[in-house]
Amino acid sequence: MNIALIIVLVVVVVLVVAAIALYNNLVKLRNMVDNAWAQIDVQLQRRIDLIPNLVETVKGYAAHESGTLEAVTQARTAVMNASTPQDKMAADNILTGTLKSLFAVSEAYPDLKASTNFQQLQTELANTEDKISYMRQSYNDMVMKFNTAIQTFPAVLFAGMMGFTQRESFDAVAGAETAPQVQF
Repeated sequence: MNIALIIVLVVVVVLVVAAIALYNNLVKLRNMVDNAWAQIDVQLQRRIDLIPNLVETVKGYAAHESGTLEAVTQARTAVMNASTPQDKMAADNILTGTLKSLFAVSEAYPDLKASTNFQQLQTELANTEDKISYMRQSYNDMVMKFNTAIQTFPAVLFAGMMGFTQRESFDAVAGAETAPQVQF
């Protein structure tokens, strides 16, 4: 009878240790997803900070392009006011499109294109865009790992009870693969 009690006790201890390890792994993955999102947020903020300078530079050369400039400003405000990652993702996709339009407008103004200030801002913004793209990939990788972890056995049995829910990845907006149309 002592041997049976010891076996039951060992099995219970193993199950408790396994549950703790499972929970800790899910917490670690959730925190990595949150950190990956925070890295995107940092780069989005950097881009948001660069945009007013870029808009002011373009205004000096292409004042009559107010529609494009207003669209960029409104898209920037939308990103700043977005409260959830999903809202921020959607607003960021719109901002990316308006920035493409702004750079397309710059092509029509040789003096603007030649401006050192504009070139520097364009380079900084391009570097930031590259970082955002990399961070999106990193975020999506972490979301995939997290979602896989909560959907596989044995975590699938406990993840919902422990408050772990599936996260959304950062998807490109439909039509992002086409260049913007700019008319003068």
